[in-house]
Amino acid sequence: MVNTVFPKNFLWGGAVAANQCEGAWQEGHKGLCLADINEYCEDVDLVNKGNREMTTTDVQRHLANINGIYPKREAIDFYHTYKQDLSMLRETGMNSFRTSINWARIFPNGDEKEPNEEGLKFYDDLIDEIIKLGMEPLITISHYEMPLNLSLTYNGWVNRKLIDFFVDYCEVLFKRYKGKVKNWILVNQINLISHESYNHLGILADKVENLQEAKYQGVINEMVACAKATKIARDIDSEFKIGMMLCDWISYPASCLPEDVFYTMKHNQMEYFFSDVMLKGRIPGFAFRYFSDNNLNIKIEESDLEDLRHTADFLAISFYYTSITDAQGYLSGNPSKKNPNLKANPWGWAIDPLGLRTTLNQYYDRYNCPIIIAENGFGQFDTLTEDNKIHDDYRIDYLREHILAINEAIKDGVDVIGYYPWGPIDIVSCSSSEMLKRYGFIYVDLDNKLQGSAKRYKKDSFYWYKKVVESNGEII
Repeated sequence: MVNTVFPKNFLWGGAVAANQCEGAWQEGHKGLCLADINEYCEDVDLVNKGNREMTTTDVQRHLANINGIYPKREAIDFYHTYKQDLSMLRETGMNSFRTSINWARIFPNGDEKEPNEEGLKFYDDLIDEIIKLGMEPLITISHYEMPLNLSLTYNGWVNRKLIDFFVDYCEVLFKRYKGKVKNWILVNQINLISHESYNHLGILADKVENLQEAKYQGVINEMVACAKATKIARDIDSEFKIGMMLCDWISYPASCLPEDVFYTMKHNQMEYFFSDVMLKGRIPGFAFRYFSDNNLNIKIEESDLEDLRHTADFLAISFYYTSITDAQGYLSGNPSKKNPNLKANPWGWAIDPLGLRTTLNQYYDRYNCPIIIAENGFGQFDTLTEDNKIHDDYRIDYLREHILAINEAIKDGVDVIGYYPWGPIDIVSCSSSEMLKRYGFIYVDLDNKLQGSAKRYKKDSFYWYKKVVESNGEII
């Protein structure tokens, strides 16, 4: 009865985000999105590079900054090169491709009555090309691409008006791509409300009295919007599969001290909170306790509780690294610490393939629904040799060990249905807006200032992944 191999219909894919690869930030009547004001800063050390909270003044500074470096605005120009790039990726044999639709291409300001037809036409062509090449599209609807106007005018998701804006946006996409797109992720990594919180929620810190309260209010509004969109999706096409996505931040106890174990449980509960709501259809009691203990006045309407009954079909997770939690850190507001027993990449991301098997089992025990690993990858510096080769054995080792861990989870009985390495072609980093933090099987010759030939070269990992896919995970 033990399933020892990957399922025959397993989705071997690769994942990108529109804002990190497309570029063309002012083409096709696209509006400004949150990612367009992510600046690259050279003078910040690697571990501390990342997007921070924003105020109105910060946004205005970025909009006026003509000398700043904003790599996501141009990225790798996938907007113009997608046919060549997809064709190259298809050579690996991957049978699925995950990307996002940039909200600001469809509704440039976010609050229009009618969508931007030129933006939709681009995604018509992109999705058609994915399908033409024999790949199943996995489409993310919101991936840090909220129209900037929704932040400046409405203060992002803390405003309930965004519920209707988002539902209208989703409905346009569901109707447009009925019969073409089956699998959808509504919001990328919906639990990231501390790290990447402005990119995600669009809440300006100077416009709220209690930022933590505003974030939780915002994400509950967002989950209500997702539930309402899920109902509409099923009314449009019963074949649609709607997914909710977490960044896996489940933590290990730092020790066997009862206090460390207890507060690790408390930390993990509030990571499960998001998936409990979106997969079980209710707000758990521990969340209400958390809001009370932290004096967070969260407003939830009776109709919200009814809407939340429209739950997702599958769980998608991103998995990069694990951390540990102790009582002292949790109580001081720093629940995640580095595990001293694990090696890490230059950005401090711990390498823990066994952690992936652990977390897959934990999620499946809790939800008993299909799981997609929607992101997994190894950011590292790569060196292009004189003969245009990239020998990235370190990436192969990382991915091999994580695929083996997935196989073990499948043997454990976990229903894993897809695996999408992050950034199968080099793209601009989400958190640090740099190009040199590379994940791909395909090297793109651009530096952090987007200087270079932009030529594409296959890395050693490209040929390795091809063998993995061709053998359905048996040659690893």
